[in-house]
Amino acid sequence: MNEKIVMVSNCYDRVDGRNAYQSDIKRLTLGAPMLEENKKMQIAAQIWKNDKDGRLILAQELPVHQVFDLIIFLSRTLLYFKEAYRLPLLYDPEKPTVERIGVQGDALPVEICVDNPNINEDIKAFANSLNDLGELIGERQRVLGRILDELELY
Repeated sequence: MNEKIVMVSNCYDRVDGRNAYQSDIKRLTLGAPMLEENKKMQIAAQIWKNDKDGRLILAQELPVHQVFDLIIFLSRTLLYFKEAYRLPLLYDPEKPTVERIGVQGDALPVEICVDNPNINEDIKAFANSLNDLGELIGERQRVLGRILDELELY
């Protein structure tokens, strides 16, 4: 099971947000991909859970670049919602694109999902949920910010 794992965070269930001390996610790891669909990547992030017999099993795996893409996407979304209250619907239906973030010679689009027929209600619920998660998100943002600042020094 530990083959090709380089970094490990055991006991993740203790800090898993509102699931802390009750989470079924037990461990996070970084290392060589284990799933066939990720074999082209050099590094992947893995999420581990206990199976019914109590053994750790791989529950999810993402190539490391996708983890960064999710952080970029989430971070831009958080920035958007800091100012979205200024718009009557929390977005402009005529301009649903928040930003196109240049990566890998193209762009990662961040947009309001206007294809959602319930977007007007769902975006309000989403904004409220972000507000409710403020303490969990804020702490992690500060930690991430500190670590990213440290990375800039190298």
